[in-house]
Amino acid sequence: MRSQFLLRSTTAALNYLSSRNLRAFAIQAMEPVTVDHYRSAMVLSGVGDALGYKNGDWEFCHSGPDILKELHKMGGLDKVKVKRPDWMVSDDTVMHLATAEALMEASDKDRPTLFLTLAKHYKESMRDMNGRAAGLTCMSSCSHLRPLRPEGYTIPFNSRGGGCGAAMRAMCIGLRYPRPEEVDSLIAVSVESGRMTHHHPTGYLGSLAAALFTAYAVQRKPVREWGAGLMSLLPRAQQFIRDSGRHVQENMDEWSYFTDKWQAYLETRGVADGTTDPTFPEEYGPAERDPFYKSLSFSGWAGSSGHDAPMIAYDALLSSGDSWEELCKRSMFHGGDSDSTGVIAACCWGAMYGYKGVPQNNYKKLEYRSRIETAAEQLYSLSHTT
Repeated sequence: MRSQFLLRSTTAALNYLSSRNLRAFAIQAMEPVTVDHYRSAMVLSGVGDALGYKNGDWEFCHSGPDILKELHKMGGLDKVKVKRPDWMVSDDTVMHLATAEALMEASDKDRPTLFLTLAKHYKESMRDMNGRAAGLTCMSSCSHLRPLRPEGYTIPFNSRGGGCGAAMRAMCIGLRYPRPEEVDSLIAVSVESGRMTHHHPTGYLGSLAAALFTAYAVQRKPVREWGAGLMSLLPRAQQFIRDSGRHVQENMDEWSYFTDKWQAYLETRGVADGTTDPTFPEEYGPAERDPFYKSLSFSGWAGSSGHDAPMIAYDALLSSGDSWEELCKRSMFHGGDSDSTGVIAACCWGAMYGYKGVPQNNYKKLEYRSRIETAAEQLYSLSHTT
Protein backbone atom coordinates (compact mmCIF):
# COMPACT_ATOMS: atom_id res chain seq x y z
CA MET A 1 0.00 0.00 0.00
CA ARG A 2 2.72 2.48 0.95
CA SER A 3 4.80 1.71 -2.16
CA GLN A 4 1.74 2.27 -4.35
CA PHE A 5 1.14 5.61 -2.61
CA LEU A 6 4.72 6.73 -3.23
CA LEU A 7 4.49 5.59 -6.86
CA ARG A 8 1.41 7.72 -7.36
CA SER A 9 3.22 10.66 -5.74
CA THR A 10 6.18 10.28 -8.09
CA THR A 11 3.93 9.97 -11.14
CA ALA A 12 2.09 13.14 -10.15
CA ALA A 13 5.40 14.94 -9.81
CA LEU A 14 6.55 13.83 -13.27
CA ASN A 15 3.32 15.02 -14.80
CA TYR A 16 4.03 18.45 -13.38
CA LEU A 17 7.36 19.02 -15.10
CA SER A 18 5.70 21.12 -17.79
CA SER A 19 4.65 23.91 -15.42
CA ARG A 20 6.56 27.06 -16.29
CA ASN A 21 5.66 28.96 -13.11
CA LEU A 22 6.59 26.33 -10.53
CA ARG A 23 9.34 24.21 -12.09
CA ALA A 24 11.20 24.16 -8.79
CA PHE A 25 8.24 22.38 -7.23
CA ALA A 26 8.39 19.59 -9.82
CA ILE A 27 12.02 18.89 -8.98
CA GLN A 28 11.43 18.97 -5.25
CA ALA A 29 8.25 16.90 -5.48
CA MET A 30 10.13 13.91 -6.88
CA GLU A 31 11.49 13.30 -3.38
CA PRO A 32 9.38 10.83 -1.41
CA VAL A 33 7.46 12.24 1.55
CA THR A 34 9.33 11.63 4.79
CA VAL A 35 8.72 12.27 8.45
CA ASP A 36 10.79 15.42 8.00
CA HIS A 37 8.15 16.80 5.65
CA TYR A 38 5.52 16.13 8.30
CA ARG A 39 7.61 17.88 10.95
CA SER A 40 8.17 20.91 8.76
CA ALA A 41 4.50 21.03 7.75
CA MET A 42 3.35 21.19 11.36
CA VAL A 43 6.15 23.44 12.62
CA LEU A 44 5.99 25.91 9.73
CA SER A 45 2.23 26.04 10.14
CA GLY A 46 2.89 27.36 13.64
CA VAL A 47 5.45 29.78 12.24
CA GLY A 48 2.95 31.05 9.67
CA ASP A 49 0.53 31.61 12.51
CA ALA A 50 3.04 33.44 14.72
CA LEU A 51 4.32 35.62 11.87
CA GLY A 52 0.85 36.53 10.65
CA TYR A 53 -0.33 37.18 14.19
CA LYS A 54 2.63 39.09 15.69
CA ASN A 55 0.82 39.14 19.02
CA GLY A 56 -2.19 40.71 17.34
CA ASP A 57 -0.34 43.63 15.77
CA TRP A 58 -0.31 42.20 12.26
CA GLU A 59 -3.45 40.06 12.36
CA PHE A 60 -5.48 43.19 12.93
CA CYS A 61 -3.50 45.45 10.60
CA HIS A 62 -5.31 46.72 7.50
CA SER A 63 -2.23 47.24 5.33
CA GLY A 64 0.18 44.70 3.86
CA PRO A 65 2.58 47.44 2.73
CA ASP A 66 2.72 48.78 6.30
CA ILE A 67 3.51 45.30 7.64
CA LEU A 68 6.31 44.88 5.11
CA LYS A 69 7.76 48.29 6.00
CA GLU A 70 7.85 47.27 9.65
CA LEU A 71 9.45 43.95 8.70
CA HIS A 72 12.11 45.83 6.73
CA LYS A 73 12.92 47.92 9.82
CA MET A 74 13.46 44.68 11.73
CA GLY A 75 16.12 43.65 9.23
CA GLY A 76 13.94 41.42 7.09
CA LEU A 77 12.51 37.95 7.53
CA ASP A 78 15.94 36.39 8.09
CA LYS A 79 16.37 38.40 11.29
CA VAL A 80 13.02 37.52 12.84
CA LYS A 81 13.43 35.16 15.79
CA VAL A 82 10.04 33.56 16.21
CA LYS A 83 9.73 32.90 19.93
CA ARG A 84 7.85 34.11 22.97
CA PRO A 85 7.04 36.69 24.15
CA ASP A 86 7.07 38.74 20.95
CA TRP A 87 5.98 36.00 18.55
CA MET A 88 3.59 33.69 20.39
CA VAL A 89 1.27 31.43 18.46
CA SER A 90 -2.40 32.34 18.31
CA ASP A 91 -5.56 30.33 18.84
CA ASP A 92 -5.01 28.86 15.38
CA THR A 93 -2.04 26.71 16.39
CA VAL A 94 -3.50 25.83 19.79
CA MET A 95 -6.60 24.43 18.10
CA HIS A 96 -4.57 22.83 15.31
CA LEU A 97 -2.63 20.96 17.99
CA ALA A 98 -5.93 20.00 19.61
CA THR A 99 -7.04 18.44 16.32
CA ALA A 100 -3.74 16.60 15.85
CA GLU A 101 -3.65 15.24 19.39
CA ALA A 102 -7.25 14.05 19.16
CA LEU A 103 -6.42 12.21 15.93
CA MET A 104 -3.54 10.55 17.74
CA GLU A 105 -5.53 9.64 20.84
CA ALA A 106 -8.45 8.11 18.93
CA SER A 107 -6.44 6.64 16.06
CA ASP A 108 -7.89 3.15 16.46
CA LYS A 109 -11.43 4.19 17.43
CA ASP A 110 -14.66 4.43 15.46
CA ARG A 111 -15.81 7.77 14.09
CA PRO A 112 -18.26 8.68 16.88
CA THR A 113 -15.49 8.12 19.44
CA LEU A 114 -13.07 10.15 17.34
CA PHE A 115 -15.59 12.99 17.09
CA LEU A 116 -16.12 12.99 20.85
CA THR A 117 -12.35 13.01 21.34
CA LEU A 118 -12.05 16.01 19.05
CA ALA A 119 -14.76 17.77 21.03
CA LYS A 120 -12.90 17.04 24.25
CA HIS A 121 -9.64 18.46 22.94
CA TYR A 122 -11.33 21.54 21.50
CA LYS A 123 -13.01 22.21 24.81
CA GLU A 124 -9.74 21.76 26.70
CA SER A 125 -7.89 24.05 24.26
CA MET A 126 -9.98 26.97 25.47
CA ARG A 127 -7.89 26.96 28.67
CA ASP A 128 -4.88 28.10 26.65
CA MET A 129 -6.27 31.19 24.95
CA ASN A 130 -4.87 34.00 27.07
CA GLY A 131 -3.40 36.57 24.69
CA ARG A 132 -4.11 34.45 21.61
CA ALA A 133 -7.15 36.33 20.24
CA ALA A 134 -9.51 33.36 20.28
CA GLY A 135 -12.53 33.70 18.03
CA LEU A 136 -15.88 34.33 19.67
CA THR A 137 -17.58 31.62 17.61
CA CYS A 138 -15.02 29.00 18.68
CA MET A 139 -15.25 29.97 22.34
CA SER A 140 -19.03 30.05 22.39
CA SER A 141 -19.41 26.77 20.50
CA CYS A 142 -16.82 24.94 22.61
CA SER A 143 -18.75 25.88 25.74
CA HIS A 144 -21.69 23.89 24.34
CA LEU A 145 -19.73 20.74 23.51
CA ARG A 146 -20.46 17.77 25.81
CA PRO A 147 -17.80 15.16 25.01
CA LEU A 148 -18.93 12.80 27.79
CA ARG A 149 -22.38 12.39 26.25
CA PRO A 150 -23.39 10.47 23.11
CA GLU A 151 -23.43 12.91 20.20
CA GLY A 152 -22.04 15.57 22.53
CA TYR A 153 -19.94 16.83 19.63
CA THR A 154 -22.98 18.28 17.85
CA ILE A 155 -24.22 21.85 18.00
CA PRO A 156 -27.17 23.55 16.27
CA PHE A 157 -26.89 25.16 12.87
CA ASN A 158 -25.46 28.67 13.13
CA SER A 159 -26.38 31.23 10.47
CA ARG A 160 -23.33 33.25 11.58
CA GLY A 161 -20.94 30.32 11.68
CA GLY A 162 -19.11 30.99 8.42
CA GLY A 163 -15.84 32.18 9.94
CA CYS A 164 -12.37 30.71 9.42
CA GLY A 165 -12.06 29.04 12.84
CA ALA A 166 -12.75 25.58 11.42
CA ALA A 167 -10.34 25.97 8.48
CA MET A 168 -7.39 27.19 10.54
CA ARG A 169 -7.12 23.97 12.55
CA ALA A 170 -7.82 21.28 9.94
CA MET A 171 -4.56 20.86 8.01
CA CYS A 172 -3.37 17.91 10.11
CA ILE A 173 -6.47 15.97 9.01
CA GLY A 174 -4.90 15.95 5.56
CA LEU A 175 -1.66 14.64 7.08
CA ARG A 176 -3.61 11.86 8.81
CA TYR A 177 -5.62 10.87 5.71
CA PRO A 178 -3.37 11.76 2.75
CA ARG A 179 -4.12 8.91 0.35
CA PRO A 180 -6.68 9.36 -2.44
CA GLU A 181 -8.49 6.24 -1.26
CA GLU A 182 -8.94 7.83 2.19
CA VAL A 183 -10.84 10.83 0.88
CA ASP A 184 -14.14 9.76 2.45
CA SER A 185 -12.47 9.73 5.87
CA LEU A 186 -10.91 13.11 5.15
CA ILE A 187 -14.31 14.54 4.21
CA ALA A 188 -16.09 13.06 7.22
CA VAL A 189 -13.52 14.13 9.79
CA SER A 190 -12.87 17.61 8.39
CA VAL A 191 -16.56 18.42 7.95
CA GLU A 192 -17.69 16.99 11.29
CA SER A 193 -14.80 18.52 13.23
CA GLY A 194 -15.46 21.84 11.51
CA ARG A 195 -19.10 22.02 12.40
CA MET A 196 -18.37 21.37 16.06
CA THR A 197 -17.76 25.11 16.21
CA HIS A 198 -18.79 26.44 12.78
CA HIS A 199 -22.01 24.71 11.82
CA HIS A 200 -22.44 26.54 8.52
CA PRO A 201 -21.25 25.39 5.08
CA THR A 202 -19.01 28.41 4.61
CA GLY A 203 -17.28 27.52 7.87
CA TYR A 204 -16.90 23.75 7.75
CA LEU A 205 -16.19 23.58 4.01
CA GLY A 206 -13.17 25.73 4.81
CA SER A 207 -12.07 22.90 7.09
CA LEU A 208 -12.45 20.48 4.18
CA ALA A 209 -10.41 22.76 1.90
CA ALA A 210 -7.54 23.14 4.38
CA ALA A 211 -7.38 19.39 5.04
CA LEU A 212 -7.69 18.48 1.37
CA PHE A 213 -4.98 20.88 0.22
CA THR A 214 -2.59 19.46 2.80
CA ALA A 215 -3.35 15.94 1.58
CA TYR A 216 -2.71 17.10 -1.98
CA ALA A 217 0.65 18.50 -0.88
CA VAL A 218 1.58 15.10 0.53
CA GLN A 219 0.35 13.39 -2.65
CA ARG A 220 2.50 15.77 -4.72
CA LYS A 221 -0.56 16.75 -6.71
CA PRO A 222 0.24 19.77 -8.91
CA VAL A 223 -0.86 22.91 -7.07
CA ARG A 224 -2.80 24.20 -10.06
CA GLU A 225 -5.10 21.15 -9.73
CA TRP A 226 -6.01 21.63 -6.08
CA GLY A 227 -8.91 24.02 -6.58
CA ALA A 228 -10.53 21.85 -9.22
CA GLY A 229 -10.06 18.88 -6.93
CA LEU A 230 -11.87 20.68 -4.13
CA MET A 231 -14.79 21.55 -6.39
CA SER A 232 -15.08 17.95 -7.54
CA LEU A 233 -15.46 16.75 -3.93
CA LEU A 234 -18.06 19.25 -2.77
CA PRO A 235 -20.98 17.03 -3.90
CA ARG A 236 -19.61 14.21 -1.74
CA ALA A 237 -19.36 16.59 1.21
CA GLN A 238 -22.94 17.65 0.58
CA GLN A 239 -24.04 14.02 0.56
CA PHE A 240 -22.26 13.51 3.89
CA ILE A 241 -24.36 16.33 5.37
CA ARG A 242 -27.54 14.86 3.92
CA ASP A 243 -26.71 11.41 5.26
CA SER A 244 -26.05 12.82 8.73
CA GLY A 245 -29.67 13.93 8.95
CA ARG A 246 -28.87 16.98 11.10
CA HIS A 247 -30.11 20.42 10.06
CA VAL A 248 -30.04 19.33 6.44
CA GLN A 249 -32.31 21.99 4.98
CA GLU A 250 -30.54 24.87 6.75
CA ASN A 251 -27.23 23.64 5.39
CA MET A 252 -28.53 23.18 1.87
CA ASP A 253 -30.03 26.68 1.87
CA GLU A 254 -26.58 28.18 2.59
CA TRP A 255 -24.47 25.78 0.54
CA SER A 256 -24.00 27.80 -2.65
CA TYR A 257 -22.03 30.74 -1.21
CA PHE A 258 -18.84 28.71 -0.72
CA THR A 259 -19.21 27.01 -4.09
CA ASP A 260 -19.92 30.21 -6.00
CA LYS A 261 -17.04 32.11 -4.41
CA TRP A 262 -14.56 29.36 -5.19
CA GLN A 263 -15.77 28.91 -8.76
CA ALA A 264 -15.39 32.63 -9.40
CA TYR A 265 -11.89 32.69 -7.93
CA LEU A 266 -10.70 29.68 -9.92
CA GLU A 267 -12.00 31.24 -13.13
CA THR A 268 -10.19 34.48 -12.29
CA ARG A 269 -6.93 32.57 -11.97
CA GLY A 270 -7.64 30.41 -15.03
CA VAL A 271 -7.38 27.14 -13.09
CA ALA A 272 -11.03 26.10 -12.96
CA ASP A 273 -10.28 22.83 -14.74
CA GLY A 274 -6.81 22.39 -13.22
CA THR A 275 -5.08 21.83 -16.57
CA THR A 276 -3.41 25.20 -17.17
CA ASP A 277 -1.02 27.38 -15.23
CA PRO A 278 -2.51 30.20 -13.15
CA THR A 279 -2.58 33.75 -14.45
CA PHE A 280 -1.81 36.78 -12.30
CA PRO A 281 -1.93 40.51 -12.97
CA GLU A 282 1.28 42.02 -14.32
CA GLU A 283 1.45 44.14 -11.17
CA TYR A 284 0.65 42.00 -8.14
CA GLY A 285 2.63 43.41 -5.25
CA PRO A 286 1.42 44.01 -1.69
CA ALA A 287 -0.52 47.13 -2.67
CA GLU A 288 -2.40 45.14 -5.34
CA ARG A 289 -2.92 42.01 -3.24
CA ASP A 290 -4.66 43.77 -0.37
CA PRO A 291 -7.69 44.98 -2.38
CA PHE A 292 -7.89 41.69 -4.27
CA TYR A 293 -7.87 39.67 -1.05
CA LYS A 294 -10.47 42.02 0.39
CA SER A 295 -12.67 41.48 -2.67
CA LEU A 296 -12.72 37.76 -1.93
CA SER A 297 -14.01 38.26 1.60
CA PHE A 298 -17.49 38.14 3.07
CA SER A 299 -17.29 41.30 5.15
CA GLY A 300 -14.16 43.11 3.97
CA TRP A 301 -11.73 41.42 6.36
CA ALA A 302 -9.61 39.21 4.12
CA GLY A 303 -9.14 35.65 5.30
CA SER A 304 -11.63 35.79 8.15
CA SER A 305 -14.18 33.41 6.60
CA GLY A 306 -14.12 29.72 5.83
CA HIS A 307 -14.08 30.24 2.07
CA ASP A 308 -11.40 32.94 1.78
CA ALA A 309 -8.84 31.79 4.37
CA PRO A 310 -7.91 28.69 2.33
CA MET A 311 -8.46 30.68 -0.87
CA ILE A 312 -5.84 33.30 0.01
CA ALA A 313 -3.50 30.53 1.18
CA TYR A 314 -4.03 28.81 -2.17
CA ASP A 315 -3.40 32.04 -4.07
CA ALA A 316 -0.09 32.38 -2.23
CA LEU A 317 0.90 28.80 -2.95
CA LEU A 318 0.08 29.19 -6.63
CA SER A 319 2.33 32.21 -6.96
CA SER A 320 5.20 31.55 -4.52
CA GLY A 321 6.75 28.37 -5.89
CA ASP A 322 9.45 27.12 -3.53
CA SER A 323 10.26 30.56 -2.08
CA TRP A 324 9.58 30.76 1.66
CA GLU A 325 9.97 34.52 1.64
CA GLU A 326 7.42 34.95 -1.14
CA LEU A 327 5.00 32.64 0.62
CA CYS A 328 5.28 34.74 3.77
CA LYS A 329 4.74 37.99 1.89
CA ARG A 330 1.67 36.68 0.14
CA SER A 331 0.01 34.60 2.86
CA MET A 332 1.09 36.21 6.17
CA PHE A 333 1.95 39.85 5.49
CA HIS A 334 -1.29 41.30 4.16
CA GLY A 335 -4.18 43.31 5.47
CA GLY A 336 -6.72 41.05 7.15
CA ASP A 337 -6.74 37.79 9.08
CA SER A 338 -3.14 37.07 8.18
CA ASP A 339 -2.43 34.36 10.75
CA SER A 340 -5.32 32.20 9.56
CA THR A 341 -4.16 32.39 5.96
CA GLY A 342 -0.55 31.89 6.99
CA VAL A 343 -1.21 28.85 9.15
CA ILE A 344 -2.83 27.03 6.19
CA ALA A 345 -0.37 28.09 3.50
CA ALA A 346 2.74 27.30 5.56
CA CYS A 347 1.51 23.82 6.45
CA CYS A 348 1.01 22.92 2.79
CA TRP A 349 4.33 24.54 1.83
CA GLY A 350 6.21 22.64 4.54
CA ALA A 351 4.69 19.36 3.39
CA MET A 352 6.06 20.06 -0.09
CA TYR A 353 9.43 21.69 0.56
CA GLY A 354 10.44 20.91 4.12
CA TYR A 355 12.68 23.62 5.59
CA LYS A 356 14.20 24.53 2.23
CA GLY A 357 15.42 28.12 2.41
CA VAL A 358 13.72 28.79 5.76
CA PRO A 359 15.97 30.70 8.20
CA GLN A 360 16.43 28.78 11.44
CA ASN A 361 15.54 31.97 13.29
CA ASN A 362 12.01 31.56 11.99
CA TYR A 363 11.34 28.19 13.61
CA LYS A 364 14.07 27.08 16.02
CA LYS A 365 12.44 28.60 19.12
CA LEU A 366 8.80 28.37 18.02
CA GLU A 367 6.42 28.08 20.94
CA TYR A 368 5.29 24.45 21.48
CA ARG A 369 7.79 23.22 18.88
CA SER A 370 8.55 19.97 20.74
CA ARG A 371 4.87 19.18 21.15
CA ILE A 372 4.21 20.06 17.51
CA GLU A 373 7.02 17.79 16.28
CA THR A 374 5.74 14.91 18.42
CA ALA A 375 2.33 15.29 16.83
CA ALA A 376 3.88 15.39 13.37
CA GLU A 377 5.87 12.21 13.95
CA GLN A 378 2.84 10.32 15.20
CA LEU A 379 0.69 11.54 12.32
CA TYR A 380 3.34 10.32 9.91
CA SER A 381 3.44 6.94 11.61
CA LEU A 382 -0.35 6.60 11.54
CA SER A 383 -0.62 7.59 7.88
CA HIS A 384 2.32 5.59 6.50
CA THR A 385 2.20 2.23 8.25
CA THR A 386 -0.88 0.62 6.69
